[in-house]
Amino acid sequence: MKKLAINIKYWAKSTALILGLSAAVSCDGFLEEDVVARIGNDYLNTPKGMNDGINAAYSSMRLWYGTERGNNFTSFGTDIFTNGADGSWKFMNTYTNQFDSQNGHVRELWDGFYAGINTCNAVIDRSVNLTGISQDLIAQRVSEAKFIRAHHYFIMVQLFGALDLQLSETTAPTKEVTRSSVATIYAAIIKDLQEAIPNLEAKAKSSDYGRATRPAAEHLLGRVYLTKATSEAGEASDYSKAETLLQSVISNYGFKLLDDFANVHAFGNEINDEVIWSTQYTYDPLTNGGGNNSHVFFLMEYDVQPGMQRDTENGRPFKRFKSTDYTLNTIFGERVNDSRYKKTYRDNFLSNKPGTYNTTFDKSKASVTFAAGDTTIWLPGYNMSSAERAKYPYQVLTPELYTERLFPALKKQMDPGRADRTQFEGGRDYIAMRLADTYLLLAEAQFRQGKIDLATKNINTVRRRAAFPGKQAAMEISESQLTFDFITEERARELIGEQTRWLDLKRWGILVERVKAYNPQGAPNIQAFHVLRPIPQNQIDRAEGNASAFPQNPGY
Repeated sequence: MKKLAINIKYWAKSTALILGLSAAVSCDGFLEEDVVARIGNDYLNTPKGMNDGINAAYSSMRLWYGTERGNNFTSFGTDIFTNGADGSWKFMNTYTNQFDSQNGHVRELWDGFYAGINTCNAVIDRSVNLTGISQDLIAQRVSEAKFIRAHHYFIMVQLFGALDLQLSETTAPTKEVTRSSVATIYAAIIKDLQEAIPNLEAKAKSSDYGRATRPAAEHLLGRVYLTKATSEAGEASDYSKAETLLQSVISNYGFKLLDDFANVHAFGNEINDEVIWSTQYTYDPLTNGGGNNSHVFFLMEYDVQPGMQRDTENGRPFKRFKSTDYTLNTIFGERVNDSRYKKTYRDNFLSNKPGTYNTTFDKSKASVTFAAGDTTIWLPGYNMSSAERAKYPYQVLTPELYTERLFPALKKQMDPGRADRTQFEGGRDYIAMRLADTYLLLAEAQFRQGKIDLATKNINTVRRRAAFPGKQAAMEISESQLTFDFITEERARELIGEQTRWLDLKRWGILVERVKAYNPQGAPNIQAFHVLRPIPQNQIDRAEGNASAFPQNPGY
């Protein structure tokens, strides 16, 4: 499938939109793409134009998955991450008044997602009069457009609340905008996905890898219902509807959990039996659209330590997201049976710059000497005395020595396939939906309905896979142990660093209390109104009537 960059200008409610962002390819034969500029307006009225239009719409997913903005929106300001030393977006973690309507991430996501939505609207509207293409293929492409449109509105309604709902192509400038209710937005999302599901490919992986499939849409709709249930639009039937959809994903398409948790995000294994849907990237700088950048954000400052220098294997450390004490000590507190701490965090570094050096953070010894490949840093995950640390011929980084520069680094998103050690634009696909998440969402839906036995069974399915060899039985919990708090922590253990946490805390209605309890940097400033993000000021300014027609969210 060719993914195309089409440069056609549209206007959606006075927002300048570009139809067609450059799109990604993972490997030969998957989502191949060309770059095309200045295509005429009638191009979308042709079979190839329709196909290229939907391919371009997929590219708007790159505004969210694997980007700094997507990670800042979902990792910063939560209970499991706080800020590291570097970066200019710390206010998204600390909830200071810098987080306002002029926020660049807010503006970029708003404008970019509405551009993607209008691309989908154009594909849907213009499909009616297309000839020279089978009706089945038209139905599939329209359903893909509805999947993308529903996805974008779902992310945005969680972040911003009431939105301007546009379900038809906007082709001329207009300043007439309104904020449709949250209930209206959810109804449109659900309608799109319900209409899309029957016409999408009913298998685990599309024959054109990267396209939306029926299980991907069912997974998304299941999460929509689960999220809607605790919103102002919630209905009593939401949990049961979520349960049916999520159970279908597990039962009907042949997905399976990988045997080893470490392999889910292993480099080179982005296409595996657990992946339901991913956003695709490429190492081609012409078509990578900024790249999957997650590889830089979760790393500690290893590259200036004795015996070390930056390389592609260890990554380019931006030091953005630091796990909180709550994450390390409580969520990952049990490490005898559960392998996920060991397989999520980096616990050692090997020398790539041999020599003798003065020590930096571990003053239990004055100097250290390394040959190539020697251990230079060990993170045992627990404290030890200076005398005990002195026994090791390398620096030992214990929790009492953690700083905003030195801390356990996540391994999930690392990208050693980059061209060189400075490259920011990573090329790994971003796994947006995977089966373990489906199990956990299903368990949550069942728990909310009082089906504790079924919920416990599904939680244990995920936990058994996470066990060290021979520890599977020890990892299982009883029905009496399954509490709401346990579910919140199990999702963190499994999905940390996968752009879910802020949205989870928002869904559960515990964002403010969790940040106050577990995020020391965010605790002093977070307030109740922070469960919504600010509407970008440029959207308000370009509305007819400005704030009276398109009001700002409270508190901003």
